[in-house]
Amino acid sequence: MAYLCAAFEIMMRLYPDTALYQLEFDKVKALLEAHCKTVYAQDRAQNLRIHTHKDYIQKELRQTHEFAMLLRQAQYFPNDFTYHLQKELKLLGIPGALLVGEQWMLIRKLTVNAENIFRWFDPEKRAAFSAMAQVLADAYYEKNIKDSIDAVLDEQGIVKDNASDDLQKIRLSLYKRRNELRRMFEKVIQKLAKAGYTADIDESFSNGRRVVAVFSEHKRQVKGILHGESDSRKTAFIEPEDTIELNNEVFALEHEEAKEVQRILRALTATMSMYAPLLNAYLQITGEFDFIKAKAKLGIDMNANLPELLDKAHIELINAYHPLLYLYNKSAGKNTIPVNIKLDAQQRILIISGPNAGGKTVTMKTIGLNQMMMQSGLLVPVSPDSQMGIFKQLFIHIGDTQNLEFELSTYSSHLMHMKHFIEVANGKTLFFIDELGSGSDPNLGGAFAEVILEELSRKHALGVVTTHYLNLKVMANHTQGIINGAMQFDEVHLLPMYKLIIGKPGSSYTFAIAERIGLPKSLINRARKLVDEDHFKLDKLLNRTEQDLQHLDKEKLQLHKMLRENEKLKKEMEQVLDKEKHRQQVELLKQQNQITEDRIVYLKDMERKLKQIVLDYKKAENKNEVVKNLQQLLFKGKEQVVVNKLAKKVDKQYKETTGAIVVGSLVKLKKNYQVGTVLEIRGKRAIVQIGQLPINVDLADLSVVEKLPDLPK
Repeated sequence: MAYLCAAFEIMMRLYPDTALYQLEFDKVKALLEAHCKTVYAQDRAQNLRIHTHKDYIQKELRQTHEFAMLLRQAQYFPNDFTYHLQKELKLLGIPGALLVGEQWMLIRKLTVNAENIFRWFDPEKRAAFSAMAQVLADAYYEKNIKDSIDAVLDEQGIVKDNASDDLQKIRLSLYKRRNELRRMFEKVIQKLAKAGYTADIDESFSNGRRVVAVFSEHKRQVKGILHGESDSRKTAFIEPEDTIELNNEVFALEHEEAKEVQRILRALTATMSMYAPLLNAYLQITGEFDFIKAKAKLGIDMNANLPELLDKAHIELINAYHPLLYLYNKSAGKNTIPVNIKLDAQQRILIISGPNAGGKTVTMKTIGLNQMMMQSGLLVPVSPDSQMGIFKQLFIHIGDTQNLEFELSTYSSHLMHMKHFIEVANGKTLFFIDELGSGSDPNLGGAFAEVILEELSRKHALGVVTTHYLNLKVMANHTQGIINGAMQFDEVHLLPMYKLIIGKPGSSYTFAIAERIGLPKSLINRARKLVDEDHFKLDKLLNRTEQDLQHLDKEKLQLHKMLRENEKLKKEMEQVLDKEKHRQQVELLKQQNQITEDRIVYLKDMERKLKQIVLDYKKAENKNEVVKNLQQLLFKGKEQVVVNKLAKKVDKQYKETTGAIVVGSLVKLKKNYQVGTVLEIRGKRAIVQIGQLPINVDLADLSVVEKLPDLPK
């Protein structure tokens, strides 16, 4: 199984032995253990190992990530067994051992739990949660375990009557004898009660035998065996003479029953001993999933994610949080400032400078603790776009390391640690040094610090160093593989901003802090005069540069805010345009639908008229009249089009006048816009010459026109 295989993994080498406590990894393990329900998982949490094998780390991380997905989606995983069965399962493998009913019920629950887990991992889930499915790789579900237990025991763990023929016969006889004894005993009690001998409790049991409670002064009047008296000596317990034989028979049958039950349970234990290794595997599977669930819960608490894992010395953390600080701030309702950092083959060592209490040490611990957690299979509070490599060694030197036992000063102890770093470090080493070179003369300590960093860089180790030494800040600017970093500080309000800026050194703000807290200016000026002029100018320049960068950051944030607002306005405008376009499309569709509806009405009306014409044609004697109506119906539209075109042509050549119609007048037919000359007037009608054809027209259908002059071409 996974836990057993872990023992053969190569663990990360830590220096010193207190490295786990300095980075507070023990607190993370305690939080993890609090989420564990089984002894197995608690033991895993207490002995959490930091691995160096990529495949093993990847599997552990993927399992935790997959279970966290289940929890975030509120999906149920069927692992509810939390009992510790190591002793029972060990006993099961011993020849001649005997497990009782309660123990078998726990084993049955374990088997049912395993059955539910195997059933949950159907082919679809095995593909979706492939890392979790690996826990079941070396095991299988055996149905015979539960069936064998159910054949012998009921739901309360009591051996069934039909577990054997002998037990069935014994219990049947026992049932009959107990009924006989009950009836006999009731008669005796009634007789004694009538005589006034029985005490308030009437009856009781002594040594498994049924006895009657009588007043002590009447005990000699009751025949039977005296089993004892109450503490007050007022009540005597007597087995009546009439029930002694039945009591003996019941006692003997109960003894036979107990022997047969033991025989059956011993036989069951012997039969099931072959499954002891498989049941141990079930218990381990249960514990392993409990451990994975605990890791997933801890990851959710920390808002942790699965970073990209690389099999090389590499760190690229995006929005990384110190896990414990994040939990503390979350409970206090505070924000935690994330860290962004990248260390690789090109930029191996980061020198962080800045004022005290500005977050330098917290930044180091954030990187170190997240690295430990990741290599132990825990999700880490970083962006999932982060990349984390694998280190085989982790060295740390934080705080006062004065050793009184060996009479070592702080600086001597400091140098001893640095000696170990230099001798053992390699390309798979991650180191952290707080206040490198401190505890000695600044010039000498600074010189040694430069040499130590050069040697660690030459050995390709990756690490983070904090310092106040200016020479190390200058060194980082011209030494390949070493880069500067600074913790931002609000000089106006004298407050740390806990934000790491890569690529520039930071000021210690020594004189600024002194001025803000109100030290006399005369003392500050005297101190400035004692400082080397170049040293003072450089610190002042760093101070000014950092403030300028903070101002640029604010302007950058403002610019980003304006860009976001412009983008928002752009999207809103696009939405308005889309709505208008949609409205126009809807209007067009409405118009098209209206035209279609009008067309349908017209066609229905035409259909109705045609049907009527067909009926009229069948009934009418004058067929020509019906045909005329049909022609008018079918060709009316076409004639109207012709008339409209003719009307436009006539209106361009003639205009109407108000004169009376007389012979010789130029007139226009109102219905078809034809123009002709009046030849003769006959009452209310006139003969009009149109082209070569004279026609008879009603005067009301004529209007007088005159020809318009031709337009020049």
